[in-house]
Amino acid sequence: MPDNDDMTTAAQEGSPAPEALIPGTLQDDIGFKLRLAQILAYRAFEDRVKGYGAAPRYLGLLAIIKASPGQPQSRLAEAVALQRSSLVTILDRLEKDGLLKRRGSDSDRRAKGVWLTKKGEAVTEELRAMAKESEERAISGLDAESRKALLTALDCIIGNLR
Repeated sequence: MPDNDDMTTAAQEGSPAPEALIPGTLQDDIGFKLRLAQILAYRAFEDRVKGYGAAPRYLGLLAIIKASPGQPQSRLAEAVALQRSSLVTILDRLEKDGLLKRRGSDSDRRAKGVWLTKKGEAVTEELRAMAKESEERAISGLDAESRKALLTALDCIIGNLR
């Protein structure tokens, strides 16, 4: 068996990169692969977008707010599967970045509705376009039928876990 110095030298001399380390027990683990795909997809997207602050990380939330303005914070927390306290921290940050505003609800004085600012709307549109390009890269080997089946399967998983 080669010692560590021999292995280091081989790696430095241009040996092919090793295959990904996925233990056999995780080879067919859907949860592991979903999480890995999510991390890799987000990393690829984040590498493309600079200068948007926290917005890329919370693009899904921003898109929900854009599509359904004025929703109470509790409803938004449910939509993105977060605890309300965690969402408040995120909303604070996005509000500080000038992307959204919160104000009291006309129908319930205890609730605060959330709206995008003009800047938030523009940033959300720009990021959605870039996210769509990243998604196309990620699913480039799938035909239309496979894409639809993937969306159906993901909707089922999400529904089961809600």
